Amino acid sequence: MGKRKRESAELMKQNRENESFAKLRNIPSSPRKMRLVADMVRGKEVFKALGLLHFSNKQAAVDVEKVLKSAISNWEQKNGKKAESGELFVKAITVDCAPMLKRLRPAPQGRGYRIRKRSNHVTLYVDTINKQDAE
Repeated sequence: MGKRKRESAELMKQNRENESFAKLRNIPSSPRKMRLVADMVRGKEVFKALGLLHFSNKQAAVDVEKVLKSAISNWEQKNGKKAESGELFVKAITVDCAPMLKRLRPAPQGRGYRIRKRSNHVTLYVDTINKQDAE
């Protein structure tokens, strides 16, 4: 590994140590439905986002709320203090495809229709608002 690449890798490693995140993997709903909910909370303050998710009618909101609470808890554990209102915000949230379950449904005239049961992975990053203003 070259010097420039090593320095870049070290810098990325240091940045990863400072950010708090949470992942929820293999959620049995389609990524498209989950992205609708993820777009709702991206960039919002965490307690405002929790309120939005708690009172949302979408089933995917329950899973995103679970990930957000976990990310807040991870931030509190890493920094040794409790999260206050207005201090944290949802820095980034990504929804990726997970492996599909493929099934066959009987169809007329001896054919079979394929059923794809989709699932997804959600990754959520939280950060302090003060740190964002300093940069």
